[in-house]
Amino acid sequence: MQIQNCTTADVDKIFKLYEDARALQLSRKTVVWPYFEKQFIEKEIQNKQQWKILIDGEIACNWSISFIDQEIWEERERGDAIYIHRIATNRNFRGNNFVVKIVDWAKNFAVENNRKYVRLDTLGNNTRLIEHYTKSGFTFLGIVQLENTKSLPLHYQQEPNCCLFEIEI
Repeated sequence: MQIQNCTTADVDKIFKLYEDARALQLSRKTVVWPYFEKQFIEKEIQNKQQWKILIDGEIACNWSISFIDQEIWEERERGDAIYIHRIATNRNFRGNNFVVKIVDWAKNFAVENNRKYVRLDTLGNNTRLIEHYTKSGFTFLGIVQLENTKSLPLHYQQEPNCCLFEIEI
């Protein structure tokens, strides 16, 4: 298993992971990710914000990161965290608990980048994800109602309840 930045050669594979994630979200009747613009993903790749877990040369899992997340974290945003977004697991590798591996990686990445927290969010009152993230080491901080969603992807504008999670380094 290797963790590394995605490259532009991965764009189609990332979109396939997102397509599979949307299908899973629909089947579980949870908030469904929108279709992301190719330019948006390519920009994240150029900015080294897209990451992947490779197993035998295949992308087993993908996620993105950011260092600022003002619209979601509001007054808690102080430039001291790494934010994880859009964890998508290849259907052939589901059940491998990649969130724990991402958490281990993110803790080290946060230290290397002088950050005090690893954070993530999910929309709706998704009790299954709340349990999964807390078992993976995150503290569930509660559900907030987002107010400044105009610059966020569409699913944040459609679902007002946002679950916040954090690990203090």
